[in-house]
Amino acid sequence: MTASTEATKLSIPDFCQGIQYFGEELPKFADYGKQAAIAPGELAITDPHSPAAVFQTLLAADALRYLTLQITASKASGHPGGFASQAEAYAALVMLGHKNIITEVGHHAPGFYSAMFIDRSLEDMGIVNVQQLRDRYREQHGLLGHLSGFIPGILAPAGPLGQGQHFAMSAAKLHRDKLFPFTVGDGGLGEPYIVSSMAHFHTAYPDVTNFLPVLVWNGFSQEHHSMVSTKSDAEMIAYWQGNGFEEVVLVNAKAFDDKNQPGDYVDSTAFSFDKRLEFTQAVLAAADKAASSALGGKLTVLIIKQLKGAGVHARGAKSHNLYAMHTLDNADIVNALKTRALTPQAWELVRTNFERSGGGAAGRTAVTETILALPELGELGLEEYPVGGEPKVATTAMGKLVGKVGQSDRNFIVTNADGNEASGIANINQALKIIHPTPDDLYNQNPSGQVYEPLSEDACAGLAVGLSLMGSRTLWCSYESFAINGLPIMQTVTQAMAELRRPTPSVITLFTAGALEQGRNGWTHQRPEIEAYFAAMMRNGNVFPVFPPDANSIQTCYEWALTTQNKGIVITASKSPLPIRLTFEQSRKAIKDGAIALQEIKGSKTVVFAVVGDMVLMPVFEAATYLEAQEVGVKIVSVVNPRRLYRPSDVAWDSCSEPDGEFLDDAGFEALFGGDALIGVTAGASGMLEPIMLRSNAKRDTFAWKRGETTASPAQLMALNGLTAENLVKRAMELIG
Repeated sequence: MTASTEATKLSIPDFCQGIQYFGEELPKFADYGKQAAIAPGELAITDPHSPAAVFQTLLAADALRYLTLQITASKASGHPGGFASQAEAYAALVMLGHKNIITEVGHHAPGFYSAMFIDRSLEDMGIVNVQQLRDRYREQHGLLGHLSGFIPGILAPAGPLGQGQHFAMSAAKLHRDKLFPFTVGDGGLGEPYIVSSMAHFHTAYPDVTNFLPVLVWNGFSQEHHSMVSTKSDAEMIAYWQGNGFEEVVLVNAKAFDDKNQPGDYVDSTAFSFDKRLEFTQAVLAAADKAASSALGGKLTVLIIKQLKGAGVHARGAKSHNLYAMHTLDNADIVNALKTRALTPQAWELVRTNFERSGGGAAGRTAVTETILALPELGELGLEEYPVGGEPKVATTAMGKLVGKVGQSDRNFIVTNADGNEASGIANINQALKIIHPTPDDLYNQNPSGQVYEPLSEDACAGLAVGLSLMGSRTLWCSYESFAINGLPIMQTVTQAMAELRRPTPSVITLFTAGALEQGRNGWTHQRPEIEAYFAAMMRNGNVFPVFPPDANSIQTCYEWALTTQNKGIVITASKSPLPIRLTFEQSRKAIKDGAIALQEIKGSKTVVFAVVGDMVLMPVFEAATYLEAQEVGVKIVSVVNPRRLYRPSDVAWDSCSEPDGEFLDDAGFEALFGGDALIGVTAGASGMLEPIMLRSNAKRDTFAWKRGETTASPAQLMALNGLTAENLVKRAMELIG
């Protein structure tokens, strides 16, 4: 402790317990540190050019750097360098009253946690001092390595690059009066989705500009120079302008350097104190200009150009993360902490400003800390078709309900990259209209529509699941074969929903045009392996893939999905006319129990077919006819909701927010699947049958998708994958001896 008088020791605020080092009073503290720049009862500083506001923004930036480094070094683990290079920008946004800050960079987590600690958000987790902040960093039930909605004040998760803009745009669409800045790393800027998804969103919603990308242009990615590090300032500005940004606000630390640092990227913490204040003043004014522009109707980006690792233990990519030697006793860590150390009085000042900013702790004031009010949907208008009657297209039956939801809830949107008409749901476009700047009745286009159709599955999934996370109803539609390109963000959000501290509408998807319908398109359109992804995700506890076998059951599946919260409901169905096999009552029972028997034929021995899917039922029913002729008993069971068929111990359901602990008991399972032999059948991944194969004690086998090929019919494609009545009968007879 360098400030060591008894008076200083006695004046250390309680929240500072655990701070390793305190520093000497900075120059001009007596002039500009007498009282907090955000006055009592105010939400922000009143003048971004005020010397006191600038000085205290610099204090906040150093406080953020200090905590970021100390908490990561306390575990010799984590990522301090990226956040450190934009600490002035984050501090400026908070001083301007903006607390709804998101990030595209999961590696900024320790900086965000530091900010949440300073503004007292983490007190809701029992973290009231720095020692507890250190202790619970990167520990179970504490501050996980990357951001999550489990943490008070954190609006959205951050893990894979290229996702943060979806959360910011979603929040901006729902809350037009607030600013949603989100930090973007220049390493992550290489992801193709970030700027393109913003460009499409801006075309669809030109009036929604209250999201603000904050490009952290520090010259490096995780392990080397970033791919945009060679661009000049003019080139970077032109890049954003070329992608539709009307206002590009850039602050380059190099312009303030008075220490002759080499290279295009410099560290502002090495400047003289007066130049540090000038740089901070420029960042504060730039943030104010950018915020006003974004809130004022212009698509805006704020760029801060400063060397990665500014003010921490290393510079460049070497500052990105800590290694085992980077403990609190490491010389580089100690030196950096001592250099950034503040006085207790400075810490108190920073905390006061952060606590007052935006009207209180982000953990109480951020938009995600309250439940978004949703309009009542009323009657959905389900239409029950007679069993055995005329075949119907399941997706079309669901589309009618989707239109009703959108007409009742104007925040509701449907996203689809490949076109709803191609999936048998043109009725959605007719009811809700495609969002497009060119009105055209022939193509169901309207600027105020509710169907969002970028070509990128990432953009489709991103906006849909982002809106769900922020509290709104949505539906993501995709071809089964292409949805894989949007799954990373869906997985991120459903995992976040599993630990979210508030209820929110479930992510709901409709995946159509399965492999069997895509014969003539060949293997490029035949990728049901996506079902293996969801088969694995079922064990998370809040993911429910459902496989309605007909037009009645798809309606009840969607009806049920709309009542759920904090889950991922994946509806997979064909767009071809198929037989009606279940009543509404039977369909609802199948959702609850996980499966339902479609046909039961008595015989000397019984073969049970557990079938996932709709079109693949055809060879199974054909096989049943052959087996019946040989006096073999057959039961055909449609597996509608396989998650219900696991044993409770198989699934992490009890640790989920809004837990669902309904599973079919042993007696119910035996009633459905008990027999002399069991054959699981699916035109997708065999993993979807795992719950049944785990529990069955019968002789059993699996028929599943192998690979795609160009064929003239579904039957031919099934045959190439061994899914024929002949093969099913042969194996059934072998199993029963």
